[in-house]
Amino acid sequence: MQFKKFLPVLVFFIALVFSGFQCSSTELTSAKLYIQQKNYDKAIDALQKDVQKNPNSDEGYYLLGVVLGEKERYTEMIDAYNKSLSISNKFSESINASKKYFWANLFNRGVAFYQRAVKTDDNSSMMEKTSLDVITCMGKPDQVVSSNYKGLKTEMYIYAKSNLYLHLSNDKVVGYTKINDNNSIAIDSCLGKKEYYFNQAINSFTDAIMVEPDSADTYKNLAFVHMSAENYDQAISPLEKLIEKEGHIDGYKFLSEIFYVKGVEYKNKYDNNKVLSDSLEAMKYFDRSISVAEEGRKKYPDDSDILLTLSNAYIAANKIAVAIDAFKTGVEKDPANQYYRYNYGVLLLGKNDFAGAEEQFKKALEIDPEYYNASYNLAVTYVKWGAYINKVADEKGDLNNKEYKEKYQKALPYLEKIVQNKNEDVAMWELLGKVYSVLGMQDDAVNAFKKADELRK
Repeated sequence: MQFKKFLPVLVFFIALVFSGFQCSSTELTSAKLYIQQKNYDKAIDALQKDVQKNPNSDEGYYLLGVVLGEKERYTEMIDAYNKSLSISNKFSESINASKKYFWANLFNRGVAFYQRAVKTDDNSSMMEKTSLDVITCMGKPDQVVSSNYKGLKTEMYIYAKSNLYLHLSNDKVVGYTKINDNNSIAIDSCLGKKEYYFNQAINSFTDAIMVEPDSADTYKNLAFVHMSAENYDQAISPLEKLIEKEGHIDGYKFLSEIFYVKGVEYKNKYDNNKVLSDSLEAMKYFDRSISVAEEGRKKYPDDSDILLTLSNAYIAANKIAVAIDAFKTGVEKDPANQYYRYNYGVLLLGKNDFAGAEEQFKKALEIDPEYYNASYNLAVTYVKWGAYINKVADEKGDLNNKEYKEKYQKALPYLEKIVQNKNEDVAMWELLGKVYSVLGMQDDAVNAFKKADELRK
């Protein structure tokens, strides 16, 4: 999956405001002094005493929220702010400013950790470590219990101080959960730096969402970090939020693709083991992909990625007739749209309507002569068409039929252009070699196959 590598950095400079030394309790007055001295632990003690003595202390709860934020105890911070607002709106502006301040700090921290992750080459991971590796690195777990992780029976190693839960199957780590807690100890010595930085970015954006749950940018960045770390399941929820809050194109694009890929994974499992539940899961994810992509197509009718995922999901879900009708209608309404033409052609090729596919791909190339996917699929159409003609001729015993070679000949210029522009594509060099062989161009075939072999090394 392709997505943006760098995230925007937003910085807010907002002062944390609190009232001067007006008539207030001894605890409140002491807390303000402690805050000025940045002695936040003592300020928390004083403020907790204040709100215990005076449960209607709107200022006490407000200041308690500020200090808890400085200590990165964001869940408690939000709770304190909510209690202040439930008493009065006196500090609502200050609370909103404070939330923006902490949100910006967390957002920027997430960006910084993300950028470190994409720049580091250390790809080592907690995954696949043995129990000995884990104990050597982390020490003995506080507790070991039997558990179930994604359908696997596992032993769960619990490291309470780190809020780390490791799942081991056959003496290897198959998954783990790191719960964000600012009192937890760092486990970067046991993780590769890349994985550690991704986890820190995820924690930062997750906290930012808790502080300011209405920021679409934070959901987008959290989803991108999860996708960069290949945590595609975890990217689903923030992408759904991104669509809900902003209808953002990236939400539709990546969510529909994730659902499609998960459908393919379950379909492959079903093809291997014939377990009915895997087939049902595959269809469920293909339907979810179609639903998201169809909604995205209405908002962004010219986005080629959404259209491609939509056509692929229709094909995978055996809904080719529905898809063909949809894209045929799209072509009729907007005949100059190369993406509708291309996707309609893909669907026609899927049902072996070679002439129809040829027409659509050629039309797409008339609109955009540099449309790589259209060139590639037009070449594939000719190769498949030629193979089909040859097969039918063989079945009829017609050994003199040469029509199939005409189709291979038509594929040749497109394939040669493709390898000129993308000369490191092994599959294209192999396909080109096969076409050369069919056309009797043996020297060219040998060179093409040789190039493919060199690229594999």
